[in-house]
Amino acid sequence: MVSQNVAEIIQKHVTLEVESIDRMYLNGYVPGLQTEGGFVHFVRKHLGYPIASTAVISPLSKAFVQAIEDFAKQQHVDVVTFGKHQRKDDVTKDYLARTAFTEGVLYIGKAQEKAAVFRAIHKRNAETGKSYPWISRGSALPNHYYFYLLDEDFGPLFIKFCSYFPYAVKLCINGHEWVKRQLTQEGIGFEALDNGVLSCENPTRLQELCDSLDS
Repeated sequence: MVSQNVAEIIQKHVTLEVESIDRMYLNGYVPGLQTEGGFVHFVRKHLGYPIASTAVISPLSKAFVQAIEDFAKQQHVDVVTFGKHQRKDDVTKDYLARTAFTEGVLYIGKAQEKAAVFRAIHKRNAETGKSYPWISRGSALPNHYYFYLLDEDFGPLFIKFCSYFPYAVKLCINGHEWVKRQLTQEGIGFEALDNGVLSCENPTRLQELCDSLDS
């Protein structure tokens, strides 16, 4: 009996092999608001407060969250609070199965997640013994809002917003879903997998499309 390794066994069942980007994450942030000094400058020069404090940021964060909730109500979009062990992909698949439109917001997800934030602390002057306010960078568990979207070119994707200053943003797209939509638009027949392509009428063009997403 001749033993086979996993690669040899799989090779006999592979009908198509291409190289492609799977998930791509793009982070959005304002460089000047990533440091304590940048925070102080923003509060004093942009907001016009003489003393930098996180207390003046709270109304901005509340207004931001209210704007998200108002949008959801006006557009009749569900806001789903994710459970501790709930898989976001499972929730999204359920919405995709019930969605008739080809482009728009599927739903908005909400979850508490760790994020870098600014805190107001007090330090003590070694000479006078008096305390004074100080801005420090730390971590917290604010709510994050996931906008799950359906796009005609990229398929399912999400944009995640941190609800607390400085409101970091993350965009996640799926390269495999993008390729499927390009094949459909070009009229090239293919057999789809949940996260990939099983077979394709024009493998050469499929690889070209995969490569173009990276260029």
